[in-house]
Parts: sequence; C-alpha cells; structure tokens
Amino acid sequence: MEQASWTHTTVLLNEAVDALFNTEEATTAAQASQDGTYIDATFGRGGHARQILARLSARGRLIAFDKDPEAVAEAARMSDPRFSIRHQGFAQLDELPPASAAGVLMDLGVSSTQIDNPARGFSFRFDGPLDMRMDTTRGQSVAQWLAGAETKQIAEVIREYGEERFAGQIAKAIVARRQAGAAVASTAELAEIVAGAVKTREPGQNPATRTFQAFRIFINAELEELRQALEASLHVLQPGGRLVVISFHSLEDRIVKQFIAHHSRESYDRRAPFAPVPAVKVRALARVKPSAAEVLANPRARSAVMRVAQRTAA
Repeated sequence: MEQASWTHTTVLLNEAVDALFNTEEATTAAQASQDGTYIDATFGRGGHARQILARLSARGRLIAFDKDPEAVAEAARMSDPRFSIRHQGFAQLDELPPASAAGVLMDLGVSSTQIDNPARGFSFRFDGPLDMRMDTTRGQSVAQWLAGAETKQIAEVIREYGEERFAGQIAKAIVARRQAGAAVASTAELAEIVAGAVKTREPGQNPATRTFQAFRIFINAELEELRQALEASLHVLQPGGRLVVISFHSLEDRIVKQFIAHHSRESYDRRAPFAPVPAVKVRALARVKPSAAEVLANPRARSAVMRVAQRTAA
C-alpha cells in the first residue's frame, strides 16, 4: 500500500500521556489510574493510544473515537482486548456512561498522513481532489460546496475560520472562475486562485495557508464539534479525571482556554443575583508547549499548545 510511506509523528506524546495519568499522588492513586478507563477522542494514527495502552494495567480500558475511515482501519489492526474504537466524531462522547472515564485526550487538527495524502485534498503542496472531509463516507467535499456557495458566504468562511484579510478578493475570484465555466475542483487550482488574489504575503507562509485552513474547519464543522466535545467531557469524566487537549491554531486554543476558564470559576447571573452560584466543574492545571528539540525534529509541532484540566467533585 502506498499509504504506508506516509508517516505521522505524534506531538507532545509523553507530555500528553503523563498529564492524562494522575500519578503525582499516592501509590494507590497511581494504581487506580492504571486500572481506569481512558478516552482517546481523536485516534488519528494511534500514537497517543499506543502510549496510553502501555501505561494501563490488565484491567484498564481505552476507548477511541475517530471520524476518518482510514484511522478506524488503522485501529482495527490493534488486537489489544483492552482497546476499542468508534467510527464517530468526539462530540459523541456523551453517549458513554456518566463519570465513567479517568481521562480524556483530544489531539486536534489534521494528521500528517492526512495532509501528505493528495487524495484527501488537505494540502496545497500536492495536487489532488479538493475534498478535505475528515469522514469521506458522508457530507460535502469542499469542491462540492464551492460549486454552489455564494460569494458572501465563501468570504465569511475564509474571514472567520482563516482570519484572512483578503477573504473578499479570494471569494470573488473563486466565483468568477466558476461563472466562467471552470469550477474549482483541485487543490492546485484553489492555491493558484488564492495566490492571484492575495496581494501581500506573510514571510515564510504560502498565501493559500489561511484559506485551506478555513475551508477544512468549515467543511468539518471543527469548532462547533470541539465545543460540543468539551461539554461532553464534563459528562463522561469522573471526579479527579483529567482533560488534556492539544490544539494547533489560535481558534481552537481560544475555545479550549475559554471553556476551562468558564468552568473553573464560580460565576453568577447578575440578572438573578439570588440564584444558586454554579459549582466549579474543572480546575486548570497546565499550559504546555513543545520543547525546542521537538520543534526542531518535527516542525509541525511548533504551533501546538496543550492545556490540562482536572474534573472536580462537583
């Protein structure tokens, strides 16, 4: 299989798994963490999952989620009886029993194997069909969406999810090409259109970077699903359970940061000052960046931010 040549280097591998297992306390707590049930909410190619399994006892369990059929196929090759995977997005965490998990790990973004496979359409570095779906078994591809989307909608997506100041010009160029009878169907075509519409370029960054990010986030509803998954983690985590989230751009990290901040402080509704104050649900523990050595070895790690929180007894 050609795909075997595409490799993925897991970011913050040891740091994430160390944070997931609450082993700083007494020996009994360490043993309990090894016996627990953990959730790898974004299996990818299984880097974190394999490390988690290596830490678990014979009584421990690992449940993984992933929308990508290729990730599910990779997981099927793992014969460990302690492991299972669901072909679902991580917003479905709330389908699991309440307070059943000792830890939840979310590694957001796109894996290297997805980026480097031209058939998936995630990268402007390789020419391929303009797809970008995480789950190729359902939903619209980017090309299908662009074939009917209005200029205003395209511009809003590029501006909101790509933070691209030339969003309007890019959207007009895409629609003009479509009206001329040559709808955008490949990654190379989209990259060419963006390069012609972006007047100034950030040093060291391809002009198509922000647009590709925007379309990928939009077509997979990534930010909406992240918000749902974070709320679902409150349902599934047991008291003392750890939430570990690795994000790769500011839009994701802002959502994670705000979620932890919101649920880690007591707040009241000023419009109802005598109403009960909501209980604190999580405690913020850490914010971690990859080491200089990791970034040097794996440049794709440079934008990663890992946030760690712990479920309270409330």
